[in-house]
Amino acid sequence: MKLQIDNLDGNGPRDYTTAVDGTRSPQVIRKLNQVFELRVSLVADGADFVVPVTGARVMLGRTNGQDVFTGYLMQPPVFEYLGWGERGPVYRYNLLAQSDEILLDEKRLPERSPFVERSAGNALRQLTQDAMPGLFDTSAVQGGDILAEYVSDPQTTWSQQAAEIAIEARSSYRVINGTLIFSPIGATVYTLNESDSTFSPEGLQLQLGNTVINDLTVIGEMEPQAYVRDYFVGDGLTTRFYLSQKPFTKSNQTFVDEEYSGSALDLRRWTATDPANAVSVANGKLQIAGGTGSDGATLVQFVEKIELGGATILQHGDILFNAASGGVIGGLYSGGISITGCLAGFLITPNGAGTNIQALVNGAAAGTILNTIAGHHYVFTTRIYTQEIYRRQQIFHSSMHSAGNGIGGAEVSANVRLVLEVHDIDPANPGSQIAPSTVLYDGVATGAIDFCNYALVNASNLHCSVAFTRFIHAVDTEVHSALTGQNYVTRLVGALSDGAECNTTSSELTFFSAHVPAANQSIAVQYRGLGRALAQVTNPASIAALQRGIDNGIHGTVKHIKLPPARTAADCENAALAFLEDSLTDAWTGEYDVWSDFLPNAATDIFPGDGIQINVPSRGAAFLAIVREVEIDHKDLANEHSIYKIKFAQDGAKSLSFEFQAAKISTFPDLIPVTNTQVGTVFLPSLTSAQVTAVTSTTITVDAGMSPTGGGGFEVRWSDSGWGPDNDRNLVGRFATQIITLPRLGKVQTYFLQQYDSSNPPRYSRYSAALHIDYPLL
Repeated sequence: MKLQIDNLDGNGPRDYTTAVDGTRSPQVIRKLNQVFELRVSLVADGADFVVPVTGARVMLGRTNGQDVFTGYLMQPPVFEYLGWGERGPVYRYNLLAQSDEILLDEKRLPERSPFVERSAGNALRQLTQDAMPGLFDTSAVQGGDILAEYVSDPQTTWSQQAAEIAIEARSSYRVINGTLIFSPIGATVYTLNESDSTFSPEGLQLQLGNTVINDLTVIGEMEPQAYVRDYFVGDGLTTRFYLSQKPFTKSNQTFVDEEYSGSALDLRRWTATDPANAVSVANGKLQIAGGTGSDGATLVQFVEKIELGGATILQHGDILFNAASGGVIGGLYSGGISITGCLAGFLITPNGAGTNIQALVNGAAAGTILNTIAGHHYVFTTRIYTQEIYRRQQIFHSSMHSAGNGIGGAEVSANVRLVLEVHDIDPANPGSQIAPSTVLYDGVATGAIDFCNYALVNASNLHCSVAFTRFIHAVDTEVHSALTGQNYVTRLVGALSDGAECNTTSSELTFFSAHVPAANQSIAVQYRGLGRALAQVTNPASIAALQRGIDNGIHGTVKHIKLPPARTAADCENAALAFLEDSLTDAWTGEYDVWSDFLPNAATDIFPGDGIQINVPSRGAAFLAIVREVEIDHKDLANEHSIYKIKFAQDGAKSLSFEFQAAKISTFPDLIPVTNTQVGTVFLPSLTSAQVTAVTSTTITVDAGMSPTGGGGFEVRWSDSGWGPDNDRNLVGRFATQIITLPRLGKVQTYFLQQYDSSNPPRYSRYSAALHIDYPLL
């Protein structure tokens, strides 16, 4: 075995093997999804001995070329005085080297848009490229599960983010000799069998824990809950209207803010396909000068997908046309980039020396045509509204549902409202800066796709400059209004300078002075309420099996999940399912100390994340565990004999699929316990389309939005609690028709609706529909 250190002095790697202190064997410490360490002590072995320096490259390997450790000295050696020798004072130099990824940890990861609908391996590969482009071999990175969203935080290191991604994908990473390896937990399995001639019984320690949990409450993140509609009426003067609930809003606000300030496209955000060299960045703008004349040939495409969930505002840019143009700006695509596959975008066509702008919806031109005016510039905006904030469930794992076979991950169906608008700005007219935008299209895509590709530019022959591009997760509210006897129209929400008519905060809707609602103009605000994601899941079979004496068999606990994020109650249920699978089995932990010559399966090395099958009948042990830590003491460098201390555990003892944090809530709402066999079947669909259709001084009329189920109906309450047939305290009534007439008791009134069926006990919706009116008494 050879220890080499390159002190980066131009002399290349030096062989320090003979300088290794014989009284202290080198030790390699490997921990799962953490930076590996090498601890070694040196004593000068000659006059040419060079004390290793900070930053030196350290390599410990076998004579057959197999690397045991590669890394760097990130701190100076610790000098330990040993006495006086023939050439003066003698020191022991204690070194601590850390594996290769420590270089990645020293780099500040750039701010970037969240990874959306990417595989775990793809995201990790991109993080590595962001930190040190082209310097690490990522060919051994496997894909793993799809991450609905992963937010890269520049305040954390590369290895911290790699560990988080590994938890979400139930995988392990390691970096050795410049190669990043990312693979599922347990991809390699070794067998430790007491019948093998190489088995060392004295080196095996086993402990069986008793950690059975059969009643688990999972605390998740703040989630979107009630489907709220607030109704107001204008009086010609009032500009502020107070919302009945605090709207749910994604925590990430502006997730792209591109000013094109450099000399080239930012590759963290954009990819360019440019065979005609029509795309450039100059003078603080994205410049497009032509194209190939073909659809989909000249592109500027966003590197991430766009989730069609919640309220998202895509400001494609402030665009100045330099000549007659053709192509698509701000296109959302279900697959490849082409006009026929465009879900929504702005179709640009030449019109003499000018240009026409028209909405492009489902591959066809739609709505009115806007003719450009020379010297004007145009801000293109697409607004996305949907009641479902998240369009894909999280994926959770257990030892039984490993990487590639997780629980959850289902798509969430939703209708999506798309509003395409253009703000026409005349530089010679300051008033145009705050003039309302022109809405080219306002419509609903039924059962729309959940994620789509985005191309800022699909240029067949575009001649324009783009001053900025901005993507915003807005307050998730959708505002409509209707004059007497007319249909509701969408009101544009945002900044006045962006051509909007009103704005919303966490508590109120405010109209700008130029857009005050007229007398008797109806106003409707639609959004999701806010609450904590919670779920309680039990295993009745385990509870029954553990009943004895005065013990009712319930072994319960509460877990607040940090990773993977449980964003909704449905996620909490799936997380509980995965956790309970491992909490109902044995919880073995152990350690195996053995010389390297007698490793199981004649292995040449073992790493954290490998599986180890224990077959030791004499101890009643037959189980599969996962290696968590490996310590290697290199007792005999010359003959390459080492002692391996292999620490392993089952998920029931220490989960590999979750990271928990301290619970932050002390009181829980009434939860409906769900058994492990009922998850996904207990709740009826929520009344997402329930709305008020008429208001009088004494009654309101409600359309539940769907017909009642056979034998079921709709339950209406004054508050969002007490649901079920046994509580009539806050009950307004139970109804078996879609159109419901309810009593009105005051100027301001709120009703909560859920549907129920004929089951015994009846099933109800998971979330209520909340209908709030603030109308004068007629």
